[in-house]
Amino acid sequence: MQMAGKLMKAVQYSGYGGGAGALQYVDAPIPTPKKGELLIKLEATGLNPVDWKIQKGQLRPLLPSKFPFIPAVDVAGEVVSVGPGVNDFTTGDKVVSMLGSRNGGGLAEYAVASIKTTVKRPLGVSAENGASLPIAALTALQAIRDSAGVKLDGSGKEMNLLITAASGGVGHYAVQIAKLGRAHVTATCGARNVSLIKELGADEVLDYKTPEGAALKSPSGRKYDAVIHCTSNIPWSIFQPNLSPNGKVIDFTPNFMSLASTFVKKLTLSSQQIVPFIVSGNSNDLAFMVNLVNEGKVKTIIDSKYPLEKAADAWAKSMDGHATGKIVVTFGE
Repeated sequence: MQMAGKLMKAVQYSGYGGGAGALQYVDAPIPTPKKGELLIKLEATGLNPVDWKIQKGQLRPLLPSKFPFIPAVDVAGEVVSVGPGVNDFTTGDKVVSMLGSRNGGGLAEYAVASIKTTVKRPLGVSAENGASLPIAALTALQAIRDSAGVKLDGSGKEMNLLITAASGGVGHYAVQIAKLGRAHVTATCGARNVSLIKELGADEVLDYKTPEGAALKSPSGRKYDAVIHCTSNIPWSIFQPNLSPNGKVIDFTPNFMSLASTFVKKLTLSSQQIVPFIVSGNSNDLAFMVNLVNEGKVKTIIDSKYPLEKAADAWAKSMDGHATGKIVVTFGE
């Protein structure tokens, strides 16, 4: 399908800062896939906190690569054309993809994706479910399997995990993935989501606003082998007494203080540690998560859906920080 020179609807911003009010609904050129790339007609895009953190300038000068910038990277849709050297995908394939962070592109009717971070989407996985997965589900998977060391086939020893902000995008996947590995899961969330997180499999759920929740203490007195830390602003002094002798805090939003704690702990040879974490986009893990959703072993909780022209409302909802599960932008026919 020849798209060169044609225009699409997109949402972009032209500089750092400004939040949802700085997003512009515009006409933009449809991109052209290069070698090893696909052009996807988007059906859904999942938002993540990193999207608006990039806009705030928290990753400058690395991201974004240029202005104006079309944000968001978690997408699902249909392949409409393929670049040179692409043999594993063809026009009409339904796919899920993690776009490159440098170029983004998810808040637009069409996006170019690398075949290295794209997988086929079975009929049992909706576009909204698929677009919710890449960053959030891969973060949860890699933190639990690789950083915490939970064996997902259940063959390892039972590990005690704490998952903070368990009703958020990463957290609600983390609870389910941890239970696949037969971990004992203590989770924190707001009072309104306690029953939901229990339904997803958590063994113990703490309302983070109660004294017990703020102290992160396991109701059954367990010490945590690993903390999947999905929120921020919890000091090491709160974590430390709740950790097992070799316990670790896997921190998705490390700030200066947590990085300083990591350095000090290495100097003192402490067995307890903070482990900064960065997700790695790869098609094997993405295919693994898509398959778990297709088999009904993991489900996506969708907080809310917005059409592309209302993407600023979705952006504001994400920045507010109280979504239950994922926020998704959808595209009409």
